[in-house]
Amino acid sequence: MIEKVLIANRGEIALRIHRACKEMGIATVVVHSEADEQSMAVRLADESVCIGPAASAKSYLKKSAILTAAEITGADAIHPGYGFLSENAQFAEMVAAHGIAFIGPTAEHIRTMGDKIAAKQAMIDAGVPVVPGSEGGVRTLGEARKAAKKCGYPVLIKAAAGGGGRGMRVAKTDKDLDTAMKAAKQEAKAAFGDDAVYIEKYLEKPRHIEIQVIADSHGNVAHLWERDCSLQRRHQKVFEEAPSPALNQAQREDIGMIVARAVSRLGYLGAGTMEFLYEDGNFYFIEMNTRLQVEHPITEMITGIDLVREQIRIANGAKLSFAQDEVLLVGHAIECRLNAEHPETFVPSPGLITDFHAPGGPGVRLDSAAYAGYNIPPHYDSLIGKLIVHGRTRRECVMRLRRALAEMIIGGVETTLPLHRRLAEEKDVIDGDYNIHWLEQFLERTSDKT
Repeated sequence: MIEKVLIANRGEIALRIHRACKEMGIATVVVHSEADEQSMAVRLADESVCIGPAASAKSYLKKSAILTAAEITGADAIHPGYGFLSENAQFAEMVAAHGIAFIGPTAEHIRTMGDKIAAKQAMIDAGVPVVPGSEGGVRTLGEARKAAKKCGYPVLIKAAAGGGGRGMRVAKTDKDLDTAMKAAKQEAKAAFGDDAVYIEKYLEKPRHIEIQVIADSHGNVAHLWERDCSLQRRHQKVFEEAPSPALNQAQREDIGMIVARAVSRLGYLGAGTMEFLYEDGNFYFIEMNTRLQVEHPITEMITGIDLVREQIRIANGAKLSFAQDEVLLVGHAIECRLNAEHPETFVPSPGLITDFHAPGGPGVRLDSAAYAGYNIPPHYDSLIGKLIVHGRTRRECVMRLRRALAEMIIGGVETTLPLHRRLAEEKDVIDGDYNIHWLEQFLERTSDKT
C-alpha cells in the first residue's frame, strides 16, 4: 500500500496532487527549489525537501536529488505531475530500480511515445488513423521532397523527439522545404538534443481534439471522452473545453472506442492522452502524452472522476473504480489558462502578487497555488492557475465563465485574464466555431486596431 507520495513538481499541479493524496489519507512530501520555498504546496505538505537552486536543471530535473529526497523521507511512491521529468523514461526506470512506485506509465511506453516516429508506427499497427506523411524520419532534402510529394503540399516538418510546438516548421511549396527543414532540425537539436525530423501533411483548418484514457494492471481500459484544445498560440494551448462543440455523440463514441482498443493492445498502464487533428469529419493521430495533462480538470468536471486519485490507485495495484459504461458525459466544462504574461505581447511578467481573489459559486473551480503576497519566480513556466467552469449546457457554461472571469482579481503582475475576458465575448468562441489557427488570426486582427 502506498503510504507516502513524493510530489516531484511545483505550482498548481503539486498542490493538486497533494489534495488528492490528503483525501486518500496518504502523506505527502513536496520537493522544491530555493525559489519555491514559499509556495503553497510546500506550506501545506506534510514534509518538504529543498533539492537545489532555482534553475530547473539543478533542482526539478535533477533525478539523483529527487530520489535522495524520497529515500530520506521514506516515500514509497513518486508522482511527477506534468512537465519536468514526467515523460522521462530513464527517471521512471530509476524510480522502479529504487523500489519506489512511479505514478505513471511504464518506462517502455514513455520511451515509445516520446519518439514521435515510433509512436506513429505503434498507432498504425493498432488501427488508429494518422496524418499522412513520411513512413519514418527524413535525413536528407531528397528524402523530404519525396515524402512531401507523396502527401502533397503544404507539409509540416516536425521534431521526432519534440513537443510543445518546438522543432516544427511549415513548408507551403517545394521552394520552402530546404529552409523549413534546416530550421526545424536546428531547433530540434537545441531543444531536445536530437535533430531527427519527419514530415506530415499540413492540414489547413483542423481542430485539436484529444482523448483521455486510463488503464489499470488488470486489463481494464476506459476512455473519458474528448477535450477540444483548438484555441492555441504558437502551438501552446490557451483555452480548452469538453466535450468538443464540433463532434456529435456518435463521433465521440467511435473515436473513444478506437483509442481505448489501441491502449488495450499496447498494454498501457495509467493515465494518458491521445491527441488528434480533426478536419472534415476525419481524425488524424499526432501524439500521445504519457502523463497527466494540464487540462485534465475539464474531463473531471464532465465525468465526476478524479484522475489523480485513479492514477494513485492504479500505481497501488487496484482496478479502475469504474467501467466504460459508467463514464457518463454530464454537461460542459471550459478551462482558461491564466498566465503571468502581458495579455497582448505575451511578455512574461514575474513578480509580487499584491491582490488575489478567486471566483466562486456553482460550477466554478480554480486550480492555483497563487495567493496575495506570493512572488512569482522568473525561472519557470508562467502559469498562475487554471479557471475551470462547468454548466449543464455549453451556453450555461459560457455565461458562467464570463461571470467567473469578471470576479477574478490578480493584482501586481500582468496576466492573460483580460484576453480570456475578450475571448468569452467573441461570437466564434460563443458558437464554438474555431480551429487551431483562429486565436493567432484573432490576435493579429485585434492588434492592428490598437
